[in-house]
Amino acid sequence: MDTIDRSILLLLQKDGKITIKEIAERLNLTTTPIFERVKKLEREGYIKSYKAILDRKKVGFQLMAFCNITLNQHQKDFIKKFEKDIQRFPEVVECYHVAGMFDYLIKIYAEDMERYQDFLSNKLASLENISKVQSSFVMTEVKDFSYLPIS
Repeated sequence: MDTIDRSILLLLQKDGKITIKEIAERLNLTTTPIFERVKKLEREGYIKSYKAILDRKKVGFQLMAFCNITLNQHQKDFIKKFEKDIQRFPEVVECYHVAGMFDYLIKIYAEDMERYQDFLSNKLASLENISKVQSSFVMTEVKDFSYLPIS
């Protein structure tokens, strides 16, 4: 990957709807090599997908929470089961296996506190291997940086 590829990736991260023509103009190149480079970046997995980033509040998700989760058992089978089970919940938009005081960090969107309580009580609590859940609620989104700082 060279500096042109990095520039293409940065432009696409900032605006997924940017056209090949616009990228070519910004990089002072023709459209054909830009098109070929984008296709190569897609093929090689640098570009995983293209998505629209929604305003969560406008679509009804007023509450964002992060949950630190500790498991009872840490054997491979228990970890795999938790990771499979957490995929079922649409409220969980991100899940990370972390090192430190907790085993997992999950990010949750809910319409409101009542829906979050329902998720916690009826879905998350139904998982067998969880010993501790600690929730933190987002009061203000200070920085929501949705792209990688490629230079």
